[in-house]
Amino acid sequence: MERFERFLNVVDVEATCWDGRPPPGQVSEIIEIGLCVVDVESRSRVAKHRVLVRPARSEVSAFCTELTGLTQAEVEGGVEFREACALLEQEHRSRSRAWASWGDYDRKQFERQCSAGRVAYPFSSRHTNAKQAFTDCFGLRRRLGMSAALNHAGLPLEGRHHSGADDAWNIAALVLRIISSEDVSQVRR
Repeated sequence: MERFERFLNVVDVEATCWDGRPPPGQVSEIIEIGLCVVDVESRSRVAKHRVLVRPARSEVSAFCTELTGLTQAEVEGGVEFREACALLEQEHRSRSRAWASWGDYDRKQFERQCSAGRVAYPFSSRHTNAKQAFTDCFGLRRRLGMSAALNHAGLPLEGRHHSGADDAWNIAALVLRIISSEDVSQVRR
C-alpha cells in the first residue's frame, strides 16, 4: 500500500440487488455510502459516516433488504445520487483525499453510476484496492472477503456485515493492520 497523506477515506457502498437478474427496467444503484476517515499518523479510525441514497431507476428487493437491512421506505428518505456525490466532496474532501475500498466493486459502481447520470466523479484518482493490498501484505494465495480477512487478521467484525457504514469501519481496521505490517517490515530491513 502506498503512503498517504494524514487522512484517508475508506468507502463501502451497498447497492440495489436481487436474487438473480434485475427486474425489467431496473439497474443496480447505490443506496448507501459508508465512509470511515482514518488518521494515518495516529493509526486510528476517527469518524464513521453513512449517506442513504434514494435510487432513481430501481427498488429495494426483499433479497436486498435481507442482505443489507435497508428497506425501500428507508432509502426513499435518502438524498439523490448527485447530492450524495456533492456531500462527499464538500464534507469529506473526497476529490483531494486518497481513498480505499475492499476490492474494485465500489470504485466501478461509482464510475458506472456517475457516467450514466452525468454526475461528476466525486473521488480523487488515488484509490487503493485494500483487498489486493491485504493479499499482497500477508502473502496470501487468494483474495479474501472482508469478513474472512478480519478473521485472518484476528480482528472482530463490528456491526452488521453488508451495512455500508459498518463495513467501511471494518475495512478501515484492515487498512490500519496493513499499514502497521508495512511499518514493521520497513523496520526489519
